[in-house]
Amino acid sequence: MTSRERFLAALACQPLDRPPIWVMRQAGRYLPEYRALKSQSSFLHMVKTPELATEVTLQPLRRFALDAAILFSDILVIPEALGQGYAFRDTGGIAMDYRIETAAQIEALNPASAVPEKLDYVAAALRLIKKEIGDTKCLLGFGGSPWTLATYMLEGGSSDDFERSKLLFYTQPALFEALMEKLCDALVAYFKMQIAAGADAIQIFDSWGGILAGQDYEAASLRWIRRVVQALPADFPIILYAKGTAPHLTDQAFSGVRAISVDWTNDLAVVRRNLPANVAVQGNLDPVLMQTTPEIVSREAGRLLESMRGTAGHIFNLGHGITPQAKIENMQALVDTVTGWR
Repeated sequence: MTSRERFLAALACQPLDRPPIWVMRQAGRYLPEYRALKSQSSFLHMVKTPELATEVTLQPLRRFALDAAILFSDILVIPEALGQGYAFRDTGGIAMDYRIETAAQIEALNPASAVPEKLDYVAAALRLIKKEIGDTKCLLGFGGSPWTLATYMLEGGSSDDFERSKLLFYTQPALFEALMEKLCDALVAYFKMQIAAGADAIQIFDSWGGILAGQDYEAASLRWIRRVVQALPADFPIILYAKGTAPHLTDQAFSGVRAISVDWTNDLAVVRRNLPANVAVQGNLDPVLMQTTPEIVSREAGRLLESMRGTAGHIFNLGHGITPQAKIENMQALVDTVTGWR
């Protein structure tokens, strides 16, 4: 069984001898080869250069027996394609070129029809990656959820309190919906482009879904995710990751996605028992463990694997992205533990 076959079987909730494994942010700053490449090029230049994006995507696969490659890119390519560029602040975090404050600014955003041309470099990277890995590994595309993208656009970048985004939702629902409709249309075009370029599955990152009041998660975020998913091919697998949204996992499972990626604060075995049997789960080792020792990583990964024994539809991952402080030997121990588990 190839890694790609294993991954797609897990998404279909078929019984397997072991779960497939990949790691969020597996192509990134914990790798010395990534840091070497980054020293010669900016992040945005790497994202927009298909050959460099391909190289970064493949770096972790050369080191580790991972079952999936995930495109090296950024969720904020969508706002940029719509006309709202972004950059990284020297002090850390994201800075958008401007902050959306008016109906006229929303109206002035580029139409969804502009997305395939504006983001052709993403499709080019996916085609190059697919050419390199063939059908041996699963190829994952991704994008941000409408709500998460909206927060950056409305706040003008990274935020501590998301006050402006929440206020727009509560006080100007028509304006909020106009922005979300633009984002949904853009994401549908973007994901269809990724599928055509060779993606085997797509992960939607609802990174800031957890900052919403519980009773508002459906109206502010999940409703729009559902709209995007329903506009995509019915049999195409979508994974949803929404950090800090444990009370909404069941609702997420009925949104049309094929898999729910779960953060580390949840007991994954309990989540597996409580969700429909035809929806896969992904996760959910605490990323901080990757800064400990290989022995601790192997022990905790083994404990998670054992808790899932006898279940189907499990993709092994961390409960959030791997951090720059993660140790190479710990990543190796994690992959060895999962791929060697029986």
